[in-house]
Amino acid sequence: MWLSDFKLVLPDRIIENGSILVEHGRIADILDHPVQSGVDGRGAYILPGFVDMHGDMIELEMEPRTNVHFPIEVALPHLDARLAAAGVTTAYAAVSFSRSARKGERRSFEHTSNVIRSLYRLKGDCRVDHKIHARFDITFDNAVGVLQDLVNDDQVDLVSLMDHTPGQGQYRDIERHIQLTAQRQKVSEDEARQSIEERIERRKRPEEEILNNIRKVSEICKVQGVSLASHDDDTVQKANLMADIGAVIAEFPVALEAARATAARGMMNAMGAPNAMRGQSYSGNLSARQAHQEGLLHILASDYHPAAILASVFILAKSDPNGLPGAVALASANPAKALGLSDRGQLAIGQRADLCIVERQRATRVIGTLSEGNVIYSAGLLTGLTPKSCRAA
Repeated sequence: MWLSDFKLVLPDRIIENGSILVEHGRIADILDHPVQSGVDGRGAYILPGFVDMHGDMIELEMEPRTNVHFPIEVALPHLDARLAAAGVTTAYAAVSFSRSARKGERRSFEHTSNVIRSLYRLKGDCRVDHKIHARFDITFDNAVGVLQDLVNDDQVDLVSLMDHTPGQGQYRDIERHIQLTAQRQKVSEDEARQSIEERIERRKRPEEEILNNIRKVSEICKVQGVSLASHDDDTVQKANLMADIGAVIAEFPVALEAARATAARGMMNAMGAPNAMRGQSYSGNLSARQAHQEGLLHILASDYHPAAILASVFILAKSDPNGLPGAVALASANPAKALGLSDRGQLAIGQRADLCIVERQRATRVIGTLSEGNVIYSAGLLTGLTPKSCRAA
């Protein structure tokens, strides 16, 4: 199947009015001119499909309100459709093991383990290539064994190490955290302060126990070849520790000095697309745009809003040294490289035909998405771009 007369965003340049040949799920040819047959793009963009290495949405789809639980058989297809409509073709569902969760609750090791195994059971029926990103609370000893079993069973594709104890990491500004907690929970700041102080006390652990958990998880990942990421790095010391244990991605560094340290150690800094789109972190931490200006932003992730990826790509393209190809790489080639996915992330011959088609006039709107050459989303604006016609071709 030919896709003709599109604006193709290649790794190093843009081809105006180019064409792509899709055969057997791969990009078979790329031309710098339109062809006579195939889908007429009328100048719409084609980008590589987005590789989203961190999306929190599955937990929210399964529990959209506190204690309102939806079965994964209902939640996953809805999320899958949202991701496809946002141009995401590879999605790492971020699910957490949290020490504060009680048995059976969201983020308890029983609940999260069941979510992971259910995702793997159901993902073959999805449009998007779903993978598992297990977020490991380093204060949670009991989850080490569970994680070991899941990794051994090839149920986990990425592990990140996190610590959400207030006073460090994402919540290092304790006064701001108290204010935000009071607003979110609709309580007084005194009540929020007391709750947070109690949480800090509950999570206190000897440093050697924390380091032991980190080492165990690192070793599990090394043995099984699973990528490892750090989370919310806030100091140079923590950045160097994460690099020392083999982390390849620094998720959401909260301070500029930490982002500089992780980049200097060869790690890729990942930040949220909503942060880049809005120009600021909702929690008052490092701005993704500032990190980009400093040459320290390598990966964009949906975080909690998939549609922000495309919007942030075109915003950052205005200041990226490599223009639109450079900004597109933040959501495609770079995360694919960091995660060892050598078959996707670029418009290049031989790569998977994972494609994101974007309206020319409104560059924040995805009008079509292909995964391995199959149309998984279409806004109905391009004649011939339908799942049925693609399969026939």
